[in-house]
Order: sequence, then structure tokens, then C-alpha cells
Amino acid sequence: MKKRFSGVTVAALTLVGLIAGFQVKELISGDNLYDQLNKFKDVLLLSEKYYVDEVDTRKLTEGAISGLLEQLDPHSVYSPPKQTAQSQEEMQGNYQGVGLAIRSLNDTIIVLEPMGGGPATRLGVLSNDRIVQVNDSSIIGLTTEQASKRLRGPKGTKVKLAIVRSGVKESLVYEITREEISIVSVDVAIMVNNDVGYISVNKFALTTSNELVQALKKLQAQGMKQLVLDLRNNPGGVMEEAVQVADQFIDGGTKEHPKKIVYTKARKPEMEESLMATAGQEFEKIPLVVLVNNASASASEIVAGAIQDWDRGLIVGETSFGKGLVQRQWNFTDGSSFRMTIARYYTPSGRLIQRSYEGKDRSNYVSEAFQRNEQEGENIEHSKDAKVKADTSRPIFHTNSGRIVYGGGGITPDYIVKPSTINELTKNLFRRDMFFQFTTAYLDGNAQKLRATFGTDLKNFIKTYNVSDEMLADFRKFVEQKGVKVETKDFEQDLSFYRTRLKGQIAQNFWGNEGWYSVMLEADAQFQKAIHLFPEATKLAKLK
Repeated sequence: MKKRFSGVTVAALTLVGLIAGFQVKELISGDNLYDQLNKFKDVLLLSEKYYVDEVDTRKLTEGAISGLLEQLDPHSVYSPPKQTAQSQEEMQGNYQGVGLAIRSLNDTIIVLEPMGGGPATRLGVLSNDRIVQVNDSSIIGLTTEQASKRLRGPKGTKVKLAIVRSGVKESLVYEITREEISIVSVDVAIMVNNDVGYISVNKFALTTSNELVQALKKLQAQGMKQLVLDLRNNPGGVMEEAVQVADQFIDGGTKEHPKKIVYTKARKPEMEESLMATAGQEFEKIPLVVLVNNASASASEIVAGAIQDWDRGLIVGETSFGKGLVQRQWNFTDGSSFRMTIARYYTPSGRLIQRSYEGKDRSNYVSEAFQRNEQEGENIEHSKDAKVKADTSRPIFHTNSGRIVYGGGGITPDYIVKPSTINELTKNLFRRDMFFQFTTAYLDGNAQKLRATFGTDLKNFIKTYNVSDEMLADFRKFVEQKGVKVETKDFEQDLSFYRTRLKGQIAQNFWGNEGWYSVMLEADAQFQKAIHLFPEATKLAKLK
């Protein structure tokens, strides 16, 4: 018989697990809490003694801890020993896989975080997706460790995932080519023209600020006079690294009035802190535009919020995720760990970025961030924020120059720009990795010719190479042979996207991320808007 436990039991067993890992008596007081701990202990002991089947007390304890943390908020989570070790590995080194942080919950594998810049992220796998099959085999009931082994594998090999997503009736099938997943957080740093530099940051790891400074200096040496900082799809990470990134662009203020980047509030005063900008950074005067979208969260929002509050640059794109909670990790003696919210963070103007999660399950809480009905256009005074029904009750704050901004719902851009749309056929081709598979086959017969023509000259490739009508016809035949039904009107509707995507895949094959971004940014509506806003960004920051 499948084991099920009541909410009380789960909560009880959770604290038993905490007792096993910590000296709780030194941390708590009050007879009522001791009464509850005794109740929890009794449930665990009686389960072990009398339950109809043999009981795995470790499994019960881990499930209980997860249950307790879920009752706190959507971002407090438990990690078993293997998952804890894996997380540390991903922050400190490399591994080969698809780039997903996952966990097992109620016999289902849930995506906690698609890692920025990884193959799964590029194909559109989202946080809170449920992975139900790997290579046509069900993974229902597998542990996190077992599922991770299925997802990992040698670089260049393929794995097919069937995913169930909230709000989508049918399962989504992704065919993902495994890659080397590393801790590098700056995906690319390139000059997009003679004056404008572009840097994409996919997460905030322990090396992010150092990587950013190196990237900035590289572009400065190439003549950079303006910068687009791309934080789209960046799920966050280490708060201190976010502060150091923002500090590169925000001056320190004065001795009497230093400039805050972020501050936290907590129930325990010792968990509170205020983090300030410092003076004398090289890039405090460079015109700046920051790109964000619905998947920009946490540390990304610290950077965007500080830039916006100090009127240091323009924020462009879509409203960010809305995660304003600070987690601290505690480690158990068996190698497992849990991250628990200890504080809320606030932008310099006093905005809490955290969205409300009260009364929402984790799935609804996550999905609502991607379902906003935002009105595109200029939003310097943030009048569009108030027009969104869900935002009418959000508290009002003011930037350094007096502009209105809103709290409690992420960072809303100064210019709201939605990404270019594609139809359902193209989304299906995208999920099934048809573009990568086709270009791989195409390059089998054409790579030598392309190398002879372009060598290492990426600029010449971008300027002169075009995806021909014949190549598009071959692409259609290829996907149809893979079992994809193609309607002519749907295919022709997105021809421009196909040309760009296929060209980008070829460029990536020869020039890596530099080639990929150099091509794809030309068709990126949010980026293209950003590079035309530097006069406004310069005026706002009073740089001239």
C-alpha cells in the first residue's frame, strides 16, 4: 500500500529531522514547542514500530522536512545529500548534462531551476515543469539522484524529455543535446557595433563579479562607450555578487549620504544588513541599459532595482519574476542541507520585490509570473504598472529623481517590450531541437566549404551568409521525416525566424556563444529596442 501522511505528521517528522541534524535545544525555548517536538518524536517512533510495512525512517524524515519547508514559502527547500553535493559541484566545477536543477516531490521530478545558458534553458524548459519521461522511460517514483543520472551523460549525446506543464493540456517533448555545464556566469561579452558593448550574465555565482569586470575591460579595450547588460532568464544566486555587479555602475554617493544597493529586514536583527556602493569604479559613468524578463529573479532583481532606483540606467523588457526573499543554507551531518528564508530584501527606495504567495500552491505561484498582461511601450513614469489589474494595490515608491515605481511585484521595466512571437509549429520544432539536429546534419556535408569561405571571420559571415530558400526547403523535409506535421501557412509565417535560427546555429558551431549571440541579437526585439535608448538612458543618469 502506498504510504501517505497527514499534514500534521509531515510537520512533526520534519522537526524530528531537524533534531537529528542540530542541537535544537540550544536554539529554542518554550514548553509548547517542546510539547510539539515530543508529539513529532512519538509519531516517528510509533511509525517505525507498528506500521504495516518496514519503515525507512530516513525517507520519512526527509519527506517531513520538505513538507515543513513548503509550508513556509515557495523558496525554502530541502536538498538530500546527493543533491547538495551536486549543487556545490555546479557552483565550483563542471559536469556534463542538460543544465537542470531538479528535485523529487511526491514521486514526481520537478524542475527547480533551468540553469542560465544551458541547453535546457535555450529550448524553453521552465521552472516547475514536471519531467515524466526520459528517453521514453517513465521516471515517476525515481529519487532526485536516480533522475539526475538519467539526465547526465557525455557531451554531444542526446536525451529526450517528456514534460508536463501547468496550463498545457498535452505533454511537451524536448530533445536536448547534452553539453558541458560550467560555473561560468558570463555567457558572452561582445561589441555589437563600434560603440555598444553587450554582456549576458546567466546567474550570480561566486565568480560573477570578477567575470563581469574582465568582460567590461575587454570591451572597453575594443572601444565600448555604451553597455547593454542582459539579465534575462537569470534566476539569481549569490546576493553579495549581485551587489558587487551593481557597484560597478553606481557611485558611492557622499560620506553623509552613501548610496545603498540593497538592504534586508528580518525577524532576527542579526540577519539584517545594508549593502552600500563604493566610489571609484571604472564604469560608473557609462550609459547603461539593463534587459530583464519574467524569468529574471532574485539577485538579478537586486541589480535591476538598484539601477532603476538611482536612475542610473534604463530597464527594458518584461516585468521580472518577483523574488525578494533571502535564503540561508544549513548543512546536516549526513551531507544533506536545507535553505530557509531568513529575511526579505528591499531596493534602495524601499521596495519589496517579492510577489505575494499567500494562498497559492507552488505551481500557481510560479506560473503567474509568466502570465502577466503587460502593455508595451514607454513606461518611464510607470503609469502602465497601475493599469495591470493585479498591480493596482501595489505600494508606491520613488526613484532618486522622483519617478514613481511600484513594490511587491518584481521590477517593471522603464520600457516594456515583449519578445517576438512564434507560432505553435515553430514552438514544437524549437522544443524538439529540430534546428540543432538539422544544422548538425547540414554541417556534415558543408562544414569544410564554410570554413574555407569564412575561416575565423565572424563579421564576414554575419554580413554575407544567408540561409537560402533551398536550405529552408531541405529543413522542412527534414522535420517532416522526423514525424512533424507541417502546414505550409504555418511554416511560411515564421520563415524569418527559421532563417535567423539556422544561421545562429551554424555560427555557434564555428564561433561558440560569440557567434550565436552576434546573429540572434539582430532579430531580438528587446535588444534592438535597447540599443536605441542610450540617449534617454544618458539623460536619465545625468551623464551629460
